[in-house]
Amino acid sequence: MAKKGNRVQVILECTEHKTSGKPGTSRYITTKNRKNSPDRIELKKYNPVLRQMTVHKEIK
Repeated sequence: MAKKGNRVQVILECTEHKTSGKPGTSRYITTKNRKNSPDRIELKKYNPVLRQMTVHKEIK
């Protein structure tokens, strides 16, 4: 039988996009190890609407 893994898919959403007033959202899908990082993660990713690197936080 296959072993259940600790890696789960998470969605990252831009935090600065909401305050900019521009339409649309910037979201990325990635995986994280639930055992090593139980907290919500924050990564700097490229936002194509704002055309700059911004902080993306994990959403539920």
